[in-house]
Amino acid sequence: MSKRVVIDPITRIEGHLRVEVEVDENNVITKAWSSSTLWRGIEVILKGRTPMDVGLIVQRICGVCTYSHYRCGTEAVENALGVKIPLNAKYLRSLMQTSLYMHDHIVHFYHLHGLDWVDVVSALSADPALAAQEALKYTANPIAAGEGDLRAVQEKVKGLVATGKLGPFANAYWGNATYKFTPEQNLIALSHYLKALEVQRVAAEMLAIFGGKSPHPQSIVVGGVTAVRDMLSPARLQEWKQKHEIVQDFIIRAYKADVVMAAAAFGSEPSVLGGVNIKNFLACDDFLLGDNQYLFNQGVIMNGDLANVSDLDPDMISEDATHAWYKADKPEHPYDGTTVPDYTGFVERDTVYGKLPTVDGDGKYTWVKSPRYNGEPVEVGPLACLLVSYARGNQVVVNAVNGLLEATGLPVEALLTTLGRTAARMLQTVIVAEEGLKTFDAMLTNMQSDEATYIKPEIDSSKEYVGHAMIEAPRGMLSHWIRIKGGKVENYQAVVPTTWNAGPVDANGKMGPYEASLIGLKLEDPTKPLEVIRIIHSFDPCMACAVHVMDYKGQNLGEFKIDPNGF
Repeated sequence: MSKRVVIDPITRIEGHLRVEVEVDENNVITKAWSSSTLWRGIEVILKGRTPMDVGLIVQRICGVCTYSHYRCGTEAVENALGVKIPLNAKYLRSLMQTSLYMHDHIVHFYHLHGLDWVDVVSALSADPALAAQEALKYTANPIAAGEGDLRAVQEKVKGLVATGKLGPFANAYWGNATYKFTPEQNLIALSHYLKALEVQRVAAEMLAIFGGKSPHPQSIVVGGVTAVRDMLSPARLQEWKQKHEIVQDFIIRAYKADVVMAAAAFGSEPSVLGGVNIKNFLACDDFLLGDNQYLFNQGVIMNGDLANVSDLDPDMISEDATHAWYKADKPEHPYDGTTVPDYTGFVERDTVYGKLPTVDGDGKYTWVKSPRYNGEPVEVGPLACLLVSYARGNQVVVNAVNGLLEATGLPVEALLTTLGRTAARMLQTVIVAEEGLKTFDAMLTNMQSDEATYIKPEIDSSKEYVGHAMIEAPRGMLSHWIRIKGGKVENYQAVVPTTWNAGPVDANGKMGPYEASLIGLKLEDPTKPLEVIRIIHSFDPCMACAVHVMDYKGQNLGEFKIDPNGF
């Protein structure tokens, strides 16, 4: 007899994601549904506004990857208008993207995903002296992992436990059998969790140097950048480089070391050796190293065939709304995409927790659409980005991937797993941090003969314009699509990484990556589904990015009752 498991919310930041699964008598997942239960109104808000404001508005889609939307929206307008920005502006935008990646991936691994791997309660019984020796196995120069550091961390967390308030470590499935770190390894990772809180602030400051502020920078405009004084100031340039050094040091001595430690500990854990059941991957060119030279390559991999990578064709992209809370009779290309709500609600049924409202898997059940490439679901994100570049023979990526596989003793097939997806994000961070310095040097060299940072855009209100932009956001390939008429935005669509990954079943019955990743997974305890959370978090969900609908006419889309005494 099947049992329904409901996990809501599943995300630790940025929007509401609900995942439901059905398990059989052996606790193996046979069905899965990914549902976002929060909507936002950015795409509709943009209609009728000047294209010059697009970037500043779309960055409010998200509170984490604000810069990615800011840049992508601005570049979509530039593409539509045919604006070719100066090379210095391209370099500076790439350096801001580098800053964002270094910040975002550290925060994801430690503060959004780390507790899926780290049993905090177990760390309380660790021997700090043994833990300090353990840390030396994964890097010659551990950070925040000396005996004194580890003892202080342990005492701090024990103090929280003594008060009965675990703070950020509350409400977790401590003791789950799929945790594989020893107490000492848990203590090392816990120390880095706390250290990462300090380091992420430095990374945010990196972005603010050229962006004006963080998380919502202000220095990009249609036509280039406005951070001219910062770019020309030796002091500001040196400040960025010094902060970069601090963050890169943590990435190598803590982040990379912890993922290598995880690979050793979880290398035989069944719940992380699957999780990639759709082996189609999509990525685009990004991170400028030189004029028209990119760190990562564009391409499409189908059916896991790394020997055959095809070029990315924007015309092949569409969005299906069959099982999403929107009205649309057929898949729509983003240029012609619509955002018309059609909310149908939930169905009450028995679950492992008793009767609860559940999604209607046969009908509509999420605010996320189903993007498709040539009719097929694809995964985007760091894993897809590295796989495409690896398959293209990109030597920087090939060397980094092969080096990690050699260090962990894992085969290349291990990349196509939940563990591989998490490792790919770390490896991408290492590559971006190192190669970002090449972009920095290229900008300095170019500035010796060219100080241009802006070209004035022109809009003819009698003409219609169509354009789009594609970049690699921290969670994967992001694209913005715009139609301009009468000098104003006529239509706008953002097809974001989490939409690609979290979309529901389409009209042809094909699951998206989230849902497919869970099929066949065996749960240790359906009432404590840590395995589901670990797999979904490996994608780094960002639901605020994935849904952008509001009814500007005031129609009631749904009612929610909250018990004020329930908190």
